[in-house]
Amino acid sequence: MTSTVSSVSPSGVPRPPGRLRRAWATAHSPVAGVPRWARSAAYAVPLVVLPSSLWRVLVTFFDEDTAGKTGSLPSWLPGEVYVVLLSVLSELVAFTAVGLVAAWGEVFPRWVPLLRGRRVPTWGAVVPAALGAVVLTALWTAASVAEAAGVTLRGEPLPSDYPTAAGGWGAAVFYVCYAPLLLWGPLLGAVTVAYVRRRRGLPPTGPG
Repeated sequence: MTSTVSSVSPSGVPRPPGRLRRAWATAHSPVAGVPRWARSAAYAVPLVVLPSSLWRVLVTFFDEDTAGKTGSLPSWLPGEVYVVLLSVLSELVAFTAVGLVAAWGEVFPRWVPLLRGRRVPTWGAVVPAALGAVVLTALWTAASVAEAAGVTLRGEPLPSDYPTAAGGWGAAVFYVCYAPLLLWGPLLGAVTVAYVRRRRGLPPTGPG
């Protein structure tokens, strides 16, 4: 027999949501005036980054051919630690797109020292978001073109142990995991435009 925890207290009063659930709702709940397409685009950004992050972690820890390789990393930084930190950082950076539709992108949350409760300057959010959208679009487009040409971003031939070199399922999985990164910049750019229009009091535009 299994038991479930009721969301209603014995007195009939609904139980308050757990701390984790409240934090999740606070971080993701859109503010008034956010068009549906912008909300969907913002939520999609961390998802398009996730497959490549998972691929890096899984290959690093479970692929015997890559285990122990550090490449050009300094000797004091294990490759496994670097990959995990890079993947976590990528997801955190991607998650900032959600701030462009949520309340914490307009008012600094309580956990931000000195700035808590203050209004987020519109251009203080727009400038880094717009720059990020441009850089990410250029970076992943250039990386895709270079990879298709068989060279690195520096113009050097791809190494023999490049993930797609062996072909087959390994190459297919690599492409499936990394192809969504092409959407990161455009999605962020679209959400940034919606953020600017909302903060300036302009009517929303776009699909939906």
